[in-house]
Amino acid sequence: MTDKDEAESSGRRRGIQSIEIGMRIVDALAASEGPLPLSTIAQITEMAAPQVHRYLHSLIAAGTARQDPATGYYDLGPGVLRIGLAALARTDAFRIVDRVVESYVETSGQTVQIAALGPTGPTIVRIYQGRPALLTTLQVGVVLPLTASATGRVFLAFAPPAETAAAIANEGGNGMNRATLDDLRASIRSDGRSVDTGSVIPGLRATAFPIFDLQGRAILVATVLGLADSWSEQIARDVEHLGVLCTQISAELGWLEERHRPALGEG
Repeated sequence: MTDKDEAESSGRRRGIQSIEIGMRIVDALAASEGPLPLSTIAQITEMAAPQVHRYLHSLIAAGTARQDPATGYYDLGPGVLRIGLAALARTDAFRIVDRVVESYVETSGQTVQIAALGPTGPTIVRIYQGRPALLTTLQVGVVLPLTASATGRVFLAFAPPAETAAAIANEGGNGMNRATLDDLRASIRSDGRSVDTGSVIPGLRATAFPIFDLQGRAILVATVLGLADSWSEQIARDVEHLGVLCTQISAELGWLEERHRPALGEG
């Protein structure tokens, strides 16, 4: 390699590194609740303040950052909004779920159902059969009880109350008063899942996880189904892995855990 080739290669590496560093700053701004001072951005990115200031100057010129003239604080710029809206327009939740969950089922052999919150309650919209196939009365289109199923209880805990009020009323709260329902919501929010054995189908164990959208709403619930008497440590590990995948799916849909977790505990 000639001196000229080495110089060009070094320049490309520096250019790529500059993009990576710039995106670290953009990510810090995106993860915050609002505008940030220079010192805080430097602390989050573990960079020197003068270096951060230089990158911010370039990001502002590119429209991906802006500075409030009154406070001097920095925030995301209009360019990021345009990019974000374009990405959202190309995001299909079911396409992502199909890709991730089909791969999970192929690898783990577990059976997974996906449900959405329909007008009459939690409705099964996908079933991915594991090995061996789990033969039950649960089929696409079946409406599950909101307060008595693992899937329904995740919606109860994480969906906006206005979206679950009608189903709760139709079920009469499953014999639970307001305080009991609130305690149930709090417990599921704390665990990040709901587990049920036999309430819908005797002998069937279900573990359900939420899938959040950009606004932190539980738009889908993924539930691992299996026979309670076949439970094993391997299945437990598989179940935990599905929870991790649901968090990853949520992230692909724009959900930021650190931003929305506090709000999920309200109401």
